[in-house]
Amino acid sequence: MVTLDSIRAAAGPVYRVAHITPVLHSHNLSARFGADIALKAECLQRTGSFKARGAAAKLTALTPSERAAGVIAASAGNHAQGVAVAAAALGVASTIVMPETAPLAKIEATRGYGAEVLLHGAGFGQAAEYARALAKKRGLTFIPAFDDEAIIAGQGTVGLELAEQCPDARLVLVPVGGGGLAAGMAIALKALRPDVSIIGVQAAAAPGAQRSFRAGHPVEVAAGPTVADGVAVPRPGDLTVPLLRRYLDDIVTVEEEAIVHAIVLLLERTKLVVEGAGALGVAALLSGAVEARGRSTTIVLSGGNIDINFLATAVQHGMLHAGRYLTLTVRLQDRPGALERLLEIIAAMEANVLDIAHHRVGVHVPVRGVEVRLLLETRNSGHIEELLAAVAAAGYAEVGTDTSARTFDPAAWGRA
Repeated sequence: MVTLDSIRAAAGPVYRVAHITPVLHSHNLSARFGADIALKAECLQRTGSFKARGAAAKLTALTPSERAAGVIAASAGNHAQGVAVAAAALGVASTIVMPETAPLAKIEATRGYGAEVLLHGAGFGQAAEYARALAKKRGLTFIPAFDDEAIIAGQGTVGLELAEQCPDARLVLVPVGGGGLAAGMAIALKALRPDVSIIGVQAAAAPGAQRSFRAGHPVEVAAGPTVADGVAVPRPGDLTVPLLRRYLDDIVTVEEEAIVHAIVLLLERTKLVVEGAGALGVAALLSGAVEARGRSTTIVLSGGNIDINFLATAVQHGMLHAGRYLTLTVRLQDRPGALERLLEIIAAMEANVLDIAHHRVGVHVPVRGVEVRLLLETRNSGHIEELLAAVAAAGYAEVGTDTSARTFDPAAWGRA
């Protein structure tokens, strides 16, 4: 069984590879949620996630002959890099099987840590099956992602750190996928701080841990697409489910919009780059799944390995839904000065034009008319409503209803 003593024993091996990550207080989030909010920045951990902790503990626990033979793991990202860097630090040869669909950046990062990377299968399931078969064929030790006592104990060092770094915490939010981090951290924290409430957070698209928590045994689900790919596992582990039920107070789920909003909020207000899984705790507060008001709260940001292309998309999407961007389409008469008058209204309302497209041909474009589509930077949703009111007052009638994409036609061609 994983205990406080076994987690303490794992700390030595863990800190040969990983390091103690900082806890950062956020004035912005504290004011927003009416609570003292602190962020445990595992996104600043070596390899960009907590996974190096468990990998270091597991590899150290192997016998000399097992370490000499080498290890193998299957992963699409964080576990791959954790095993690779731990193996390199301990002088163990490592092989990582990654799905053929794995992002190139994560493949190259894993190779950069010294692992042999093999690409196999369309998803994690096929990669894991191949890795286990290869382990038997080559005599390698398979390193599981979460359902292992040494792995859980290694991840539990996060709880040891939180007990010292956040002595006043009354609520801790932690991402849950397979359950290794949440279980290990909760064992340590509950032993040292039994008054702390610990709530796991999972993506609604992959609710295996929540359903298992409530059923009392592992429940497998078909994990759907989610930006929190780090927790998109079909089911938690046979070892982790009993531990989650014993030490966690609850597990909640959050929708995709809240996760994207949390990524953007953390980037803008705390300057931390956090992946979807790592942002789940903040998403829980944003969505109202968890109420922190009046309670000193620590949120575990479990990782920061986000694809840079997706980050750009997430920022734009999040800005639209936060009222920071507005897509405005206005149909004008095709005559000199029509566009200038529209831009004068926008300038007077202090909105910034980021992009503009001018179309003369289209199904909805009137004869001798033009359609102008603008991407505007706005302060907030209230500013958007003020801008739309000014456009309407100038003689344009709204024909669209989407809050992030508004369309206007001239109500009076003579004025417009």
